[in-house]
Amino acid sequence: MARASRPGLNGVAWRRSSYSNQAGGDCVEVADRFPEAAVPVRDSKAPVGPALCFGTAS
Repeated sequence: MARASRPGLNGVAWRRSSYSNQAGGDCVEVADRFPEAAVPVRDSKAPVGPALCFGTAS
């Protein structure tokens, strides 16, 4: 089964969150400067997996 693309997240620059485990185990990545008042978050160990979007107030 083919995975559907995530509209709006293609080409986004991801960076490791400062709250991630620096030992390389538990890494969360966030996309900065996302234009839709949201902060996309994903698991760095599964970059093609799902991403969650949180409101900027969160």
